[in-house]
Amino acid sequence: MERLYIKLRNLDAYPKINEDFFSRTLSGGVITLVSSICIMILFISEFRLFLHTVTDTKLVVDTSRGGKLHIDFDVTFPAFPCSLLSLDAVDISGERHLDIRHDIFKKRLDSHGNVIEVRKDGIGAPQIEKPLQRHGGRLEHNETYCGSCYGAETSDDECCNSCEEVREAYRKKGWGITNTDMIDQCKREGFVQKVQEEQGEGCSIHGSLEVNKVAGKFQFSPGKSFHIPGFHLFDFLNLPTENYNMSHKINKLMFGDSIPGIVNPLDGVQRVQETPNGMYQYFVKVVPTIYTTVRGHKIQSNQFSVTEHSKSSEVDNLRSLPGVFFYYDLSPIKVTFTEEHTPFLHFLTHICAIVGGIFTVAGIVDSFVYHGQKALRKKQEIGKLG
Repeated sequence: MERLYIKLRNLDAYPKINEDFFSRTLSGGVITLVSSICIMILFISEFRLFLHTVTDTKLVVDTSRGGKLHIDFDVTFPAFPCSLLSLDAVDISGERHLDIRHDIFKKRLDSHGNVIEVRKDGIGAPQIEKPLQRHGGRLEHNETYCGSCYGAETSDDECCNSCEEVREAYRKKGWGITNTDMIDQCKREGFVQKVQEEQGEGCSIHGSLEVNKVAGKFQFSPGKSFHIPGFHLFDFLNLPTENYNMSHKINKLMFGDSIPGIVNPLDGVQRVQETPNGMYQYFVKVVPTIYTTVRGHKIQSNQFSVTEHSKSSEVDNLRSLPGVFFYYDLSPIKVTFTEEHTPFLHFLTHICAIVGGIFTVAGIVDSFVYHGQKALRKKQEIGKLG
């Protein structure tokens, strides 16, 4: 046992010096006080960093396939009425969604930007309960109404009981309505009159889209779109004016859920039309992003970058469609953000480095000061003796 005690004592890397050989100085006390304050400040700073999370960023190839892309938007058109504003979405797979109304809300705005009415879709015209005709003939007693589609029926028993249903039937045929006064449903509902009553108003449209996770576009444009192979046409309701003011403000545009600390580049962007029938195009590069919180919760969303271009819809004497267009494409690179705390062992290592480093530097400084003072005293004593 005594031999073990002697061996352990010989391993002591910190041999002790008798207190009789210590020499305490004023400069040494000042240096010790300063170094202790520095250690305390650096310790508090390191401890705060340890409590906060750090974000690790990585770039990987996106190998996911299929899926849907969720788009949230909120756009205000201060000088364009809700009755004429339609939303369409098309992607490169060939899927088309024309005049989208599901999960879409419109707010009629007056010239001062105050909300007049909130509507979920369309003009909100009621269906006609007692129409004048049934496929070209008068409605007989106790006979169920079935309004004419004016040549756009796909079968003998198809009915169009409102102006909107007639327009929808025409759209499916790839036809455009040239004169709504000839359509009984539109005439009795006062469809065009309601559109004209909204002239000078603005519109705020917000909602969400679920589209295929492939390149595509969605657009806000006047009129009701219909498709003919090789063409994309619009029904403008034969209105007297063709000067559409597409000035707009993008209040919000997100591809997926919100990511902490990420600001979308188009939020708050405002564009004012300077030429008739302006066309605004935004080319968006969507970057898939996964954000993992410190508790392990994953947010699968997207960031995006954007470039834009605007022009008059009349270029080289060719009439193009006015509107606001968003063309999006997906990046093959995925970004991953991971929140994490500094490991406790790293924290201890940093603390040891701080304490040891400061005491070492303080010891060097104290040694220089002590030997300098000692040399100075010797010179003074030699000078007195001389």
